[in-house]
Amino acid sequence: MNKQQIIDAYDILASHYEHRVDFESPYNTDYERPAMMSQLPSSIKGIHVLDAGCAAGWYTEQFLNRGANVTAIDVSSEMVAATKRRIGEKVEVYQLDFENALPFADSTYDCIVSSLALHYIADWKRTFAEFVRLLKPGGTFLFSVHHPTMDIHLSENKEYFKREFLHDRWKKSGKYVDMYFYRRPLQDIINDTLHHFEIEKMIEPIPTEEFRRNYPSSYEKLLKQPSFLIIKAKKKRF
Repeated sequence: MNKQQIIDAYDILASHYEHRVDFESPYNTDYERPAMMSQLPSSIKGIHVLDAGCAAGWYTEQFLNRGANVTAIDVSSEMVAATKRRIGEKVEVYQLDFENALPFADSTYDCIVSSLALHYIADWKRTFAEFVRLLKPGGTFLFSVHHPTMDIHLSENKEYFKREFLHDRWKKSGKYVDMYFYRRPLQDIINDTLHHFEIEKMIEPIPTEEFRRNYPSSYEKLLKQPSFLIIKAKKKRF
């Protein structure tokens, strides 16, 4: 039931992500996205990128504009449809759950990017093993997740070291949507990553100056309590 709750929520949110997030969500536009994109070169011409959890296709479009060959996947059929409307026929877009095996050949991708999607996955070990299979030797894995302290207030028992399936209510486009995701401690995030990859960098992003000008109180809050965590890693060379 947990997975279906997540899929249902994002099917509902797809229209909001397609039409409003790029203009109304500073936590995306002026916080997470700039920090993520800063970890990629301005030109990625010719490299093969997997956008794992593509949502409405913003990252897919950025990779395409930088010259990459992109494959985009999402578990939500509505998000997949939104990405196809955004990109057209330029990219292969599939409705797939990356918690399961993916129908792509070994060593297909130079880079896998997953933006704010992995906290919807219960078992990272299985997903990360699949990403290792798909990456070329030395390939890059860049991902962002909720910061492990961000959602502790939603925990019934406030047990930081316990992985929990949490519930929140997000107000988007004037309506409330029930959201469900996993919170895990920092040591689990790091150790699960290290088991499969070499970590190059860990980033707790700083919001942009535009964020500060438009949302000063939220800016100050993020300086005291980050919302997201970004990790850049590479496939181990054996």
